[in-house]
Amino acid sequence: MNAETWIKSYPAGVRWDAPLDISSIQSVLDTAAERFGPLPALQFMDRRISYSELEGLANRAAKGFQKLGVGPGVHVGLYLPNTPHYVIAFFGVLKAGGTIVNYSPLEALRGLEFKIEDSETDILVTLDVASLYPQAEKLLASTRLKRLIVGEFAGWALAPGPVKAHMRAAGMLSDVKSDERRTPFLDLLDNDGRFEAHPLGDPKDALAVIQYTGGTTGSPKGAMLTHANLTAACAQYMETTAHTETAALEEGKERTLCVLPLFHIYALSVILILGFRLGAELVLHPRFDAAAAAKDIVLKKITVYAGVPTMHVAILNLPGVETMDFSSLKLCSSGGAPLPLTVQQGFERLTGCRLTEGWGMTETSPTGTFTPRTGPVKPGSCGIPIPGIQLKFIDVANPDREVARGERGEICIKGPNVMKGYWKKPEETANAMTPDGFFRTGDVGIMDEDGFVYIVDRTKDMLLCGGFNVYPRNIEEAIYQHPSVEEVSVIGIPDAYRGETPKAFVKLKAGAPPLTLDELKAFLKDRLGKHEMVGALELRDELPKTAVGKISKKDLREYEARAHAG
Repeated sequence: MNAETWIKSYPAGVRWDAPLDISSIQSVLDTAAERFGPLPALQFMDRRISYSELEGLANRAAKGFQKLGVGPGVHVGLYLPNTPHYVIAFFGVLKAGGTIVNYSPLEALRGLEFKIEDSETDILVTLDVASLYPQAEKLLASTRLKRLIVGEFAGWALAPGPVKAHMRAAGMLSDVKSDERRTPFLDLLDNDGRFEAHPLGDPKDALAVIQYTGGTTGSPKGAMLTHANLTAACAQYMETTAHTETAALEEGKERTLCVLPLFHIYALSVILILGFRLGAELVLHPRFDAAAAAKDIVLKKITVYAGVPTMHVAILNLPGVETMDFSSLKLCSSGGAPLPLTVQQGFERLTGCRLTEGWGMTETSPTGTFTPRTGPVKPGSCGIPIPGIQLKFIDVANPDREVARGERGEICIKGPNVMKGYWKKPEETANAMTPDGFFRTGDVGIMDEDGFVYIVDRTKDMLLCGGFNVYPRNIEEAIYQHPSVEEVSVIGIPDAYRGETPKAFVKLKAGAPPLTLDELKAFLKDRLGKHEMVGALELRDELPKTAVGKISKKDLREYEARAHAG
């Protein structure tokens, strides 16, 4: 579609054709250290690490990695939560010339084994915590891994002794072996930091990160993200947040809550790389805890908060949250999953800060759309295309046909942020592209006359109920309007008459009365068409989540498949 459709909706000062600063990722830290040296880059368990200090640590990590053989073509895995170890190792590997492979601490052993073998990971960086180290030891024994680098979780705390003693007493730490295949993180850093810099070459070809997709269909695929992909995404964010006449963010003055996991593309791009480009202070949380997150926003005067819808829901439902002062917040964003309108409105009433929704994917680094902080509110929209990209919509049933504006279609994207391809999967890479070079996202949406995009669903999530196309997103939005519902996810289950029927999995708010299927249907009668009406309801204390906190439809589908098989 013509970019003029959405350019007219850009805030003053934002340019679709703005020049994008593309470079190596490690140069983002180097530039930040030069510009913001004494300012804090990280805050972890009340200890601050300045940009200058962090650059020195990353340089020492780079030399340490090179002593272990890391260089161009060598892949290093990060199996870490949000601690300084992640940030130091991330930039250290890239400075050494290597490639990062991110691993989720929440993933099962089998999935980790597959990704280590598939990605050809040689070294894994992890921590001495009981939730990680035993798994890492199993991976060292069962996969191609050559070495573990093991950090002390409490080592970067302001008071490491008491923290370590508490964790040890609570059984949260593991005893770590020490031999030629296991290197303490501090030993990695025990050098002068004079590493050998490798010429990057063309940032558009230089692989920086192998980031695995969720694997909702088939085996997970490793998206090859280049230095250009990730720094272009950063530049796109900068154009919409800091380079405008109504700029939300100021360089060297922001404090960002880093509670989204850095091993996920959302936090890696939006929080870490963009945060360092801005000279922000990142307040690291190893895991999401709604009470701890809200407390830090208030006490540490957080100005930037990014999360996924389930995080916003959890904060909204905290006891006494309405008495808390969130006035420090300047920019709040939501991504990773569609943002229910009721959640968006409730969060904005609570904080007084607009909660803007964006859309993107692992394969797009993950930029795609953004919602302007000023201007008209478009309920249910994830915003307009970000500078430097093109979007088009193709017929789900006939991919050769581009649909007109306002028609439902699969979103296709082209831009400098779009991945190089899938790791070792040339056929799947080719199948994911249109003949004219657009990436087929699998997301179904429409674009209105002002260029605002509305995500309807994933193509694979579309249900066929009695010959009608039914989109779970529409049903979920309607169910979220029920005053007792805290979280909901809708999937299709087999139906002898309709082929498929929607089933809703619901978590009720604390203290809410039980909800029956008939009561839910009565509530939805005027909100959904007959072809969309739910046919089954299951109440749950918790809904399954992915590593980044999204409700996992994959787990719900597998649960249903087992139930029907039995």
